[in-house]
Amino acid sequence: MQAGNRSQATAADLAARELYAEILRSWNAGDAAGFSRIFSRSGSIVGFDGSQVNGQDKIEAHLAGVFSSHATAAYVGKVREVRLLGDGVVLLRAVAGMVPPGKSELKPALNTIHSLVAAHQGDHYRVELFQSTPAAFHGRPEDSERLTAELQEQLLSERRSSGA
Repeated sequence: MQAGNRSQATAADLAARELYAEILRSWNAGDAAGFSRIFSRSGSIVGFDGSQVNGQDKIEAHLAGVFSSHATAAYVGKVREVRLLGDGVVLLRAVAGMVPPGKSELKPALNTIHSLVAAHQGDHYRVELFQSTPAAFHGRPEDSERLTAELQEQLLSERRSSGA
C-alpha cells in the first residue's frame, strides 16, 4: 500500500471508529439530535426491528419518539473490522449487546450485528448507513453464547476503564 493510501486508510479507520462510538454514546444517552448529527443529510438507518428511516431530520424525529416512549437498553459494542471501500468510503462492522434499564448484565436476545458505511464529505466523514441486525444464530446456540460471553467481557472491560 502506498503512503497516501495508507494515510487515507488510517484516517478513515479512525473516523469510522469515532462515528461508531458516537452512535453508541448518543443512543445510550437518549440523544436523538446527537445521534442524527453524525449522519449525512440523506443518511439512513435500519433498526433492530427492521424499521427504515431515511434522512437526518427523520432519523432525529424517529429516535426522539423512541427515546420519549420508553427507557432503552444501553449498547456495548466491539468493532470487528474497518475497511476502506474506495476513495473516501469506509465500512465498519461490529457486534453489540444491550443492557436493559436497571440491569447490569447483557440480554442475549438483544445481541446484534452492526454495519456502518460512512463517506468523506468536506473535511470529515458522515454516516450514510447504519444497520442493526439481530444476532439470532438460529440453530446455533453455541454461537450466541460465545458472542454473549465476548460482549460481557467487553462490558466488564469498559466498566473497569471508566471506574464504574
